[in-house]
Amino acid sequence: MRISARNVLPGTVVEIVRGAVTSHVRIRIGDSIVTASITNEAVAELGLEVGSRASAVIKASDVMVGVDD
Repeated sequence: MRISARNVLPGTVVEIVRGAVTSHVRIRIGDSIVTASITNEAVAELGLEVGSRASAVIKASDVMVGVDD
């Protein structure tokens, strides 16, 4: 896979929660979980299943930082 995004985090799918149109796909990356919202069609086309290897590809124009009061 060749893409322009530089933040590609390989991991393992641990959960897929299907909705009417979109699914929440949870990917374990080390000790963390990244959740992506993608279409049900994309889940099927990618052949995603719990236990399959997948990468979270992150490309954002903004990064926000927050702290507790």
